[in-house]
Amino acid sequence: MIPISFEFFPPNTPVGDEKLIGQVVPELAALGPQYFSVTYGAGGSTRDKTLKTVRAIAAAGHDAVPHLSCVGSTREGIAQTLATYRAQNIRRIVALRGDLPSGTAVAGEFRHAAELVRFIREQQGADWHIEVAAYPEYHPAQRYAAKDLQHYVDKVKAGASGAITQFFFNADAYFHFVEATRKLGADVPVTAGVMPFHNYAHIAQFAQRDGIEIPRWVALKMEGYLDDAASIRAFGLDVVTQLCEKLIAGGVPGIHFYTLNQSALVVELVRRLQGAGRPSGR
Repeated sequence: MIPISFEFFPPNTPVGDEKLIGQVVPELAALGPQYFSVTYGAGGSTRDKTLKTVRAIAAAGHDAVPHLSCVGSTREGIAQTLATYRAQNIRRIVALRGDLPSGTAVAGEFRHAAELVRFIREQQGADWHIEVAAYPEYHPAQRYAAKDLQHYVDKVKAGASGAITQFFFNADAYFHFVEATRKLGADVPVTAGVMPFHNYAHIAQFAQRDGIEIPRWVALKMEGYLDDAASIRAFGLDVVTQLCEKLIAGGVPGIHFYTLNQSALVVELVRRLQGAGRPSGR
């Protein structure tokens, strides 16, 4: 039995807020996740939306975990955000470097996520659980595997409690990453990030942008279905179910599902796995 968790992004409209909190969260909460995480934008308004969504999830009685990116930020600004979260009784966070906001010329006072992790530890102490990002197929901006692995190790040595991976479809890449980083001294739990095929065209775009391999046989079969949504859904569920089964059999410590603020596919996927007596939340 392994822990599961779910990721959302802050909705941009009141209708999106209502659907997420009133429908999606309750449906996924019934599966018993450890927590729900909420992504973060570098702009002030997006930052506020993250906190608003986190508060709404917490108010519904669930553990909510905010993401926090540091690029373009000052130490004072991050300290204020951390103080706000502590006041909300939040002690778990996903610490990221993030992308520089469009139109911003200054990178801010943090260059790497390891610096943010170290700052959180210095500011907030040992009682915070800090997750960081991991890239089984390496960061898309990194040319050399060894440098990318070292960036990850630096985050762990700075005080990270665990990691959540970018989504992937190759279980071997995950296991190789875990083995390689453990040899470098980064021995924290690495939760596997899993993306169901909510929309194949969109997922393929995400994968191409982020340097993630969709197996050729999967891509060709998906593309061959054309507009046959039922076949795409069924085949996508089978592919991701098999991926999760491989991960569980290999000893993954947890699975973090990228929901894209939708519940149906994730509910079906988790129920398939729970039917086999495998994942659980708390």
